[in-house]
This record gives sequence, structure tokens and C-alpha cells, in this order.
Amino acid sequence: MIDFAPCSLLYVPASNARALEKARGLAADMLIVDLEDAVPADRKAEAREAMRAAVAAGFPGKRVAVRINGTGSAHQAADLDALAGLALDAVVLPKVDAPSDLAPARGFGLPLFAMIETPAAIYAARDIAADPATHGLIAGLNDLAHELKLPDGTDRGAMSHAIQAIVLAARAGGVWCFDGVYNAIDDAAGFAAEAANGRRLGFDGKTLIHPTQVDPCNAAFAPSPREIAAAEALVAAATGGAQRHEGRMIEDMHVAAARALLERAGRG
Repeated sequence: MIDFAPCSLLYVPASNARALEKARGLAADMLIVDLEDAVPADRKAEAREAMRAAVAAGFPGKRVAVRINGTGSAHQAADLDALAGLALDAVVLPKVDAPSDLAPARGFGLPLFAMIETPAAIYAARDIAADPATHGLIAGLNDLAHELKLPDGTDRGAMSHAIQAIVLAARAGGVWCFDGVYNAIDDAAGFAAEAANGRRLGFDGKTLIHPTQVDPCNAAFAPSPREIAAAEALVAAATGGAQRHEGRMIEDMHVAAARALLERAGRG
């Protein structure tokens, strides 16, 4: 298991040498080298070779995952072969509709991040999260919006039930959950608002499609100075059991949450 949940997960097209090089200097917690949607069908073989070279060269200080093509895809077997011998932190599987879709990637012994992208996947999310191979769920909201036939694919409100179902399934299974991508790469304010919303919904982090989204994402998911101060005060005041603290009742679970926040902030 990776020691802490990444909060900024940047997709990097394996077929884009410039993007792979630039990613080395970004502050993303995890790079997801992409062999799926970001790579045209006629460049898959080229992308696999580039992915292997990039991962072998290393991305110092970063966790690295690879998104392969989905189960049933004509490209998946070659993708899996290309992963052999690489030092990876996780494998991302798209379009996981059932735990059986995880089967092809189990043999690597790596944490699997399952993308929940269809109505069927929403209903199966609890079983997918409970699978021992699964270490995280990723909300694939672009595909989900398409499958739901939403007239406005950016309307998160229309997907609110599905989004919360992903978080609930992850928490029930004891795994991480990551919010979907924000498509409007020039809309900084919109991205910041959506990232903040994702944190309020309980996501551990967010998947990203552009380098400019990395720093705002880290800021959105990082504990604020006010949160850190409140957590430190709560931990210092805690005596065990239920007690009154700054006008509210706290108990052990509040202390545990405060300690977790401080640990994430590097204060634990």
C-alpha cells in the first residue's frame, strides 16, 4: 500500500515526449502515464515503448502509475506485457464494471485504481472497492455523463448521487477515492471551485489533465492554516471520551480525524 493518498494525480500521455519530460518538474503527487484515452489507436505501440523508457528513467520524488486500456480492449494484453519489470506504484484500470474486470492486472501484485465510469460500475462500486486488489476508486465522470446521456456533461449536480456513491463505496471498502477531471483547462476559478467541492464531498484527491491544475489542486486538498491550528488545539485539549471543546462536543473520532489531518500536513 502506498503510504499516503496522493491528492494531485496528473494524466500524462505516454505518446507525448514533451509532456513526459515536463512532468518531472511538476509538483503532482502522482503521475499517471496514460496508454488509454490520451493515445490514438495508431500510436499505442509507440506509446508503450515511450512509457517503458520514461518509467525506467524515473520520475524522482514522484509516485508513478500507468493507465492501461480496459478489460476487453484489443490493446490490453500488450499494455500488460509492457508493464513487466517496471517499478510502479499503481496500475489504473479504466471502465471497471465488476470485480472480474480487475483480473488481468492482478498478477503484478501492484495496487489497482479502478475507474468507475458507467451506471453498471456505480451499482458495483461497493464490490469493486471491497476487492483485495483495489486500493482506490477514480470517478470517471466524462464517460459517466456520456453514459447517462446528460445534455451538459459538466453538470456535476446531475451526477451528485453517482459521485457520492463512489465516495461511499470507497469508504465502505477502506480504499481511497479520487475525483474526476475538470475539462475547462483555461477556467482557473472553475477548477478551484470544483476541487474544493471534491474535498468537501470526501474525495482524497483529484485527477488532472493539465499541468496548470497541479498547484491549485494541491492547495485545495491541503489542510489550511486554520484547519491545522484547530486540529492542534483539539488534540492538545483531548482527555479521552466525550468532552466539551470550544463550544462543541468532541469524542475520540474527532481526535482521530484531527491527528489524520495533522499527519497529512506534516505535523503529525
